[in-house]
Amino acid sequence: MALTPRLDLRQSQQLVMTPQLQQAIKLLQLSNLELADYVSTEVERNPLLEMGEPGEGGSGDEGGNPGESDFSDSNLREGGDARDGSDGIVAADKSMDSDFDTSSGSDGALDANFETNIYNNDAVSDRVPQEGGAGSGSLSYEGGGAIKGGGGFSDERSLDQTLEGEENLHDFLMRQMAVLLQEPADRLIATHLIDLVDESGYVNADDASEVGEQLGASKQDIERVLEALQTLEPSGCFARSLSECLAIQLKELDRYDPAMQALVENLELLAKRDMAALKRLCGVDQNDLADMIKEIRLLNPKPGLAYGGQAVQPVVPDIFVQKSRAGTWVVELNTDTLPKVLVNQQYLTELGDVGGGKEAKAFVSDCLSNANWLVKALDQRARTILKVATALVKTQSQFFEHGVRFLKPLTLKDIADEIEMHESTVSRVTNNKFMSCPRGMFELKYFFTSAISAGDGGDAHSSESVKFRLKELIDDEDPKKILSDDKLVIMMKAEGIDIARRTVAKYREAMKIPSSVQRRRLKNMGS
Repeated sequence: MALTPRLDLRQSQQLVMTPQLQQAIKLLQLSNLELADYVSTEVERNPLLEMGEPGEGGSGDEGGNPGESDFSDSNLREGGDARDGSDGIVAADKSMDSDFDTSSGSDGALDANFETNIYNNDAVSDRVPQEGGAGSGSLSYEGGGAIKGGGGFSDERSLDQTLEGEENLHDFLMRQMAVLLQEPADRLIATHLIDLVDESGYVNADDASEVGEQLGASKQDIERVLEALQTLEPSGCFARSLSECLAIQLKELDRYDPAMQALVENLELLAKRDMAALKRLCGVDQNDLADMIKEIRLLNPKPGLAYGGQAVQPVVPDIFVQKSRAGTWVVELNTDTLPKVLVNQQYLTELGDVGGGKEAKAFVSDCLSNANWLVKALDQRARTILKVATALVKTQSQFFEHGVRFLKPLTLKDIADEIEMHESTVSRVTNNKFMSCPRGMFELKYFFTSAISAGDGGDAHSSESVKFRLKELIDDEDPKKILSDDKLVIMMKAEGIDIARRTVAKYREAMKIPSSVQRRRLKNMGS
């Protein structure tokens, strides 16, 4: 066969992801905080986008078509007059029955499982076509719904938000140091040491030694100032180890005797629960050792956190589940987590009147296309989250009625088949999304559990319900008859749960429950 160059024409099919489809997929898996940051960034980049005020309705343009993206309370709540009499779950709104399709063209459904991005053309002409010209750009997305709340972002702040914040640990220590130390040299050393205190109240020993080299101070001066600073509040600060932190607090309580000192200096034995070695080192009997351990547990291992430590970000639910008067479960989106985005039609009209060259018109057209697509993507994101949450509540209705023991085994594929979406879409929806219900706050992934087969051939048990039952058995055990893992297996099989001993040990360790030997020691100590 001759090796000569030639031209061939071939036809092939490929899955493509447009930039808009990538954006919609990205929005789907963002948490509520990440979504707010993303939308704020887009508003800053796109002059045609603006954040709507809470309670503001419509799209900002009477001639637009707000029906394309605005949705009413019935669309944010899985409710209506129709009910499923078999399980008492309020039926889904008809507008939610369609699959998550992000375009009417060839972009493909959003729930397709794409492995790579093979779409590289970012031209304006390749973006989503504008339907109806400028009038179609009058789209808006608003977090409406039955639960009212300020879903928008505003620069207006209330009086309490303008007040001075809580005093942090650094400022608190500096204020005390100014009263405690009078010598300028000591204050200079103390200031450097305070700067080294972390949020828990500890000082790194190596960093403390470097302060002397930086300031030209002797080791004795550093130790003297550090010892003085250890008397400040909160008690236990400026410690270089956990043992020293506990020792500082015990000294202040006048409980740092030789026996307690030996216990604090051998915390690794306490972690191993080697009570025999601790009794020998401390020179005390079992009852005294138990009392000493109780005193240790009353101390604060991280005293700095009580004074302006790192704030814990509260979890804000994306979905509310509550029972109606009719006895049905109602699923609603949390409107406070849904930012409202508007396309500024007035500014768009002004730009059209001004005119400009081809580059200016292309820029405006690009901004309008991006703005319209963002509004639609936010709308579809909310609808998809609501659709998945409703399917979860319907499947796990027994959990909401009776508790964890009635949680069913569930996989992503089960929900995906029920709502006719791809598993990857369900996985993205359940990522970092939380549901608030009468039984507490749960991440959506909590409802997806593996199955434990039933010993009597009945329905399989959820792994979470098995863990819950395992913990109940251990909590109710007789202190004089501690249940071993083998005994727990026998008891679980008697209840129809076919479980192996290694599985019991794995679940027990996951719940941080000590072994039977360790529990027996703790029970004997009276803890």
